[in-house]
Amino acid sequence: MPFKSNKKPLALSQTDRESLERISQARSEEYRRVERARMVLQFADGVSVPKIAKALGTTVTKVNRCVDKALEFGPLAALEEEQRPGRPAVFTPEAKSWVISLACQKPKELGYSYEAWTQRLLAQHVRAHAQEQGHPCLTQLSASSVTRMLAAHDLQPHKVKYYLERRDPDFDAKRVEVLFVYQQVELVIENDEIRPLCDVYLSYDEKPGIQAIENTAADLPPVAGEHPTISRDSEYKRHGTVSLLAAIDLVTGHVIGNVEDRHRSCEFVNFLKRLDAHYTPGLRIQIILDNHSSHISKETKRYLETVPDRFEFIHTPKHGSWLNLIESFFAKMTKQVLRHIRVKSKDELKRRIERYLEEVNQNPVPFRWSYGLER
Repeated sequence: MPFKSNKKPLALSQTDRESLERISQARSEEYRRVERARMVLQFADGVSVPKIAKALGTTVTKVNRCVDKALEFGPLAALEEEQRPGRPAVFTPEAKSWVISLACQKPKELGYSYEAWTQRLLAQHVRAHAQEQGHPCLTQLSASSVTRMLAAHDLQPHKVKYYLERRDPDFDAKRVEVLFVYQQVELVIENDEIRPLCDVYLSYDEKPGIQAIENTAADLPPVAGEHPTISRDSEYKRHGTVSLLAAIDLVTGHVIGNVEDRHRSCEFVNFLKRLDAHYTPGLRIQIILDNHSSHISKETKRYLETVPDRFEFIHTPKHGSWLNLIESFFAKMTKQVLRHIRVKSKDELKRRIERYLEEVNQNPVPFRWSYGLER
């Protein structure tokens, strides 16, 4: 005997059917919504409630409840959870607001040694002061309740996220000036017939604190099938540090570098003298560099006065070293050579760095700015 239903038929609009079919096939939807969408679609297609329950591996009661909601409130409303009364709120809105206001303060402002809250410390403080603040409902507050309150307001007072305050009032003007140099370089690279504003474009910076580290035990080489990597003893000796003063020619990719024990004004002036000797006399050399004290010192200025119209400095904004392309070269050098380097002395470290620069210059590759140019 065929199944007879006392439920009225469910008619779906084209829009509702498309929405239900999309949800019924979605992989990112909650399963209960996917299941209910399939129930509604099958019922609208004339399938009986018991057959729907059997096909979906669920109960007739659950299908009936979903179909009744679809008939009463609409097919899409049947996918949602019903609002349940639940138990009354334990914490008053005023009490929650007080907890949130505490979370937005630093615990050290309230006499604690902590710099940032933990949920346990915040709950402890709330319990200790809830009565005097007129919130007796919080006298038994738990750390888990604090977590839920903070999550509801998207607060994470136990975490610190760093930012960099813009301290250079001329940041935008300096940034545009640096990007204009990169634009000139692009034009020179793309068209040999264009006469540039300057003859040579360089990006310069120092990489200080390169450590000369020696192994206390020999490295063990990889062994095929047994040890896939180099094995290294964790103990080591320090032999001091060196600084690399380097400039990269933005057009040719050629790198000029001096490895020094320090990077004071005298080392910087010596580097400028090397640049002066390297490039043909009379060419104007434009250098992008940061605001290190050695770049603007009296000693540096005195030297520049002896070679008028030879050098032009384009300073990056304060805290804007990311605008300097030489940083990309330093990052590449660190990854390729410096990260795992081991030497027996500072002199050996200097030789290794100089050898790396020679290898780079055998096949130089220009570093090009690829983050957009001001036009």
